[in-house]
Amino acid sequence: MRLLLVEDDDKIASFVQKGFKAEGFAVDHANDGMAGLDLALSEPYDAAVVDVMLPKLDGLSLIGRMRREKVMTPVIILSAKGAIDDRVKGLQIGGDDYLSKPFAFSELLARVQALIRRASGTKEPTRLSYGDLTVDMLTREVRREGNKIDLQPLEYSLLEYLMRNAGRVVSKTMIMEHVWDYHFDPQTNVVEARICRLRDKVDKGFDEKMIHTVRGVGYVLRQND
Repeated sequence: MRLLLVEDDDKIASFVQKGFKAEGFAVDHANDGMAGLDLALSEPYDAAVVDVMLPKLDGLSLIGRMRREKVMTPVIILSAKGAIDDRVKGLQIGGDDYLSKPFAFSELLARVQALIRRASGTKEPTRLSYGDLTVDMLTREVRREGNKIDLQPLEYSLLEYLMRNAGRVVSKTMIMEHVWDYHFDPQTNVVEARICRLRDKVDKGFDEKMIHTVRGVGYVLRQND
């Protein structure tokens, strides 16, 4: 999953970035409203976390501009202002959720995950299943035929993206857009290397292979290739 964080407080930004990256998110950070708006309008995000009081362009104006440009990325508003009127204003302008500072990272993470689930229309909100492969999104536990598979955070994020698109071919570009941040160099072979490692962990020892390469196009999680 790829997250946009717009926060000008360096300590909070560092804390939030570190937490989401540990959970396997790719995080793009902007420390003012205009930079955040530029990213929101140009990059595909699964969710955004936006502070209200920002230099150059405040968070509510940023969200309003996003909605007017038809960018419907789910947004959770972070703010030191927690009064009812502030929360109502934030939601009315286009925010999807509102969390007052100070906050617990675990609550922010849970709210972002809930926004992504609602936006994706996932029927089963906490678990993805395909064939004998399962991903528990609350415990981040991956199993195949009941056997636990240990994945690194980026490998987990990559598998979750493939699971959400099971049966559908996803290109290297699509993977990069959702799993890596915008600093990623598209000329490297990092995606191929991660797919190779993930395939080794998911498919090794099983007769049926789940992760397939579609030559010249991308990758697909599919049964009975």
